[in-house]
Amino acid sequence: MPHSLPPIKETSPDLPRVLGTSQAMAIVVGTIIGSGIFLVPREMMQDAGSSTLVYLAWLVGGVLSLFGAMTYAELGAMLPYAGGEYVYLRGAYGDTVAFLYMWTWFAVAKPASIAAVTIGLARTLEFFPAFAWLGSVASEGALPLHWSQVFAIAVTWLITGLNYLGIKRAADFQLVFTILKGVLILSVAALCFGSPAGSWRNFATSLPHAAGGFSGFMLALIATLWAYDGWNDLTMVAGEVRRPERNLPIALIGGLLVVGILFMTTNAAIQYILPASQIAASERPAVAALSVVAGRHGAGFVAAAMALSIFVTLNGTVMSGARVPFAAARDGLFFRSFAHIHPRFQSPSTSLVVQSLLATCLLLFLSQFQQHFELAVFAEWLFYMLTTTTVFVYRRRQPQLARPYRVWAYPVLPGVFVACAAAVLVWSFAGNLEGSLIGTSLILLGLPVLWMVRIRQ
Repeated sequence: MPHSLPPIKETSPDLPRVLGTSQAMAIVVGTIIGSGIFLVPREMMQDAGSSTLVYLAWLVGGVLSLFGAMTYAELGAMLPYAGGEYVYLRGAYGDTVAFLYMWTWFAVAKPASIAAVTIGLARTLEFFPAFAWLGSVASEGALPLHWSQVFAIAVTWLITGLNYLGIKRAADFQLVFTILKGVLILSVAALCFGSPAGSWRNFATSLPHAAGGFSGFMLALIATLWAYDGWNDLTMVAGEVRRPERNLPIALIGGLLVVGILFMTTNAAIQYILPASQIAASERPAVAALSVVAGRHGAGFVAAAMALSIFVTLNGTVMSGARVPFAAARDGLFFRSFAHIHPRFQSPSTSLVVQSLLATCLLLFLSQFQQHFELAVFAEWLFYMLTTTTVFVYRRRQPQLARPYRVWAYPVLPGVFVACAAAVLVWSFAGNLEGSLIGTSLILLGLPVLWMVRIRQ
């Protein structure tokens, strides 16, 4: 194992520390809650086959994510710099591992997430007659272009422009619309629980032909982990959080607790209205539930909540993704232009623009690539696992570092997270060998890029 590097220090000029506790928590909550909570109940019921296993999967997925967030809170409070996981990996395992992480997020994971989120927004808006044109073809030819792709590209650049104007504006947007998102989600739950069409007996229904058992539970757990994904994004903007030794742990842990409550409440509301068989048969269980409660108007309300939820998630994704190549460039591990800070808006402008260019390229070819990028669980959890192991490295090699927050029950909680992450990796790799091999190949493709960067430097 390589010798650990000294703690990474910020160099001038720095991104300004302007984010408070509420804005930081909004980044956590707003980025995590996208379309997943409205969609995954179907997949979970198809896999688990019973309410008991579905709720167990939600609980285990939330607790596992919380263990990871608590570990990241110690790392973030100790090393509160732009780049988050990149910083922790570089300090513990050296340049190559950190670069491969940066490469995966910059070249694959974040642009693909932006592309998937914006296309999801377009398809959600197609529910409304005013946006029916999104389902039509904009131009035909060798590369057919749909209006949904044009719309997705436009939204990508709109949110990129907001972040280009500075993280303070983007974070204020995140805070306001995350609060609105939470109100809409709770309103959906209130409408369901207040409806005479619901029944507590639905919680005793099951799906006889589901996978069930341990296999079904693991598949449902992976779905919940996808829904909870995004809790790590706050650490990527840690260099812009005020009083990070206090605000980062509060935002990470508090944000995940809020998300867990909203997820469990929404799932319970859906099941109060629909039995297991209808949940498993519906593409959008939340829309189906509100259709029972309030007809088409109820379905439109859920569609609007989904659209807003996705839009806020996009802002957090764009915001966090641009900080990773920025941090690597400041360390001399990536092209120096990515370390440019806009003199007026104090944003990583070059990194933001290139990130959107990559997302735009994916959106133009989404029909060919989408199936592969849905398999990002493998790459993400590989780095979640590696990053979490760095807490053991820092505790052993650099005990003198100030730790304003220490993960509770160390080393048990980080150890449980690492073990469970390894199990998720093995399960996802075996269950989707082709996609996992593609993900591994894309990660290793960063090695020749690193060689080129070093030659150029």
